[in-house]
Amino acid sequence: MAERRIPDHPEGRAAILVALVFGMLMAFGPFTIDLYLPAFPAVARDLRTTENWVQLTLTATTLGFGLGQVIIGPLSDAFGRRRPLLFATLLHFAASVAIIFAPSIGWVMAGRVAQGIGAAGSGVLALAMARDLFEGQRLVRMMTRIALVRSLAPIVAPVIGAQLLAVVSWRGLFAVLAVFGMTMTVVVSRIIGETLPPERRSGRSPRDVAGRYARLFQDRFFIGVMAVGGLSFSTTFIYLSWSSFVYQVDFGFSTQTFGLLFAVNAVGLMICAQISGRIMRRFRPRHAMTLWLGLMMSGAVGLWLSQAVAAPVWLQLLCLFVVIASGGGIGPAVQVAALSNHGAQAGTAAAMLGVFNFAVGGTIAPIVGLFGASAATMAGGMIVVIGSALLVLNFLVRPFDDGPQLR
Repeated sequence: MAERRIPDHPEGRAAILVALVFGMLMAFGPFTIDLYLPAFPAVARDLRTTENWVQLTLTATTLGFGLGQVIIGPLSDAFGRRRPLLFATLLHFAASVAIIFAPSIGWVMAGRVAQGIGAAGSGVLALAMARDLFEGQRLVRMMTRIALVRSLAPIVAPVIGAQLLAVVSWRGLFAVLAVFGMTMTVVVSRIIGETLPPERRSGRSPRDVAGRYARLFQDRFFIGVMAVGGLSFSTTFIYLSWSSFVYQVDFGFSTQTFGLLFAVNAVGLMICAQISGRIMRRFRPRHAMTLWLGLMMSGAVGLWLSQAVAAPVWLQLLCLFVVIASGGGIGPAVQVAALSNHGAQAGTAAAMLGVFNFAVGGTIAPIVGLFGASAATMAGGMIVVIGSALLVLNFLVRPFDDGPQLR
């Protein structure tokens, strides 16, 4: 079997295959999180713990995401992409199996950390491999295709999770994740070759790794884009952390209805990701970020006001849809802007993006929860982080975005 199944410059069907595989690898993260969200109340009952402790299993997952990206991203710049990717998918599978037999919430947390490491490695390496193979407008097209495939995870995962909970316990959800992990391990081993040849790899010493991080920290445009991405992602993370309780407790929806509403928002996210790609054919990525952040702010303010005046639930759901769907448009713009000028260290750059996303999101979401798991509190937290992202965009990104448009 040939080691490389992907050509150096994929076109046509080969590019579609690349987008499909890389999108599925990036879906590890949202699928791992979203399949489990409808089960939060059931986990609390079964393991005789509180809702806050169950929510902390999500924080444990983000801790794993951070660790996985910090470790696997820079290593892939030095040792290549394929072997770290196989390790990541196998780790996700093993952690999923371990959680199936979890006797306590602590065991679940440990397993979720390991799952997060595996999911993070898969996602960050998919981004790095895309940057290895594409640049310019071809990179824009590939990122939007990957976003299309990746966006299917938050659409189908909560629906699958909610429906499965009608026939299996929450442990059955992790059996599904185990099957997904093993499937992707087989796919990677048979389809994905090495996209970073030895002559393009960076040094392996700790000093070399530190040097790659130092170069990124000296790039003020990269830091600004990373901050915009992390703050906007925090909005999604607030939603992920508390939507289960808001929909089922605050709004009084059933588990199955929660899954369907979650899927509707995810469809909007997927559509906006594709629109973002079209915008970047004519305008710079920061223009796309400005548009989507403005829409997100309008939706968050609308949700807060509709809560304040006790508006109909459908109006509140519409405002929340605007926030979450618009967040889907920012992702491709952030990724393209951040990675375009750092092809030589794409693994490290992608790792920094991911780590910052989950570090900020994992920190802000529990803080918002301290003020109560309600739609009004969720909207207030979203307004704060979106406003912060707009400030960073205007004062840190725009002054240094003087490069040419993508070709």
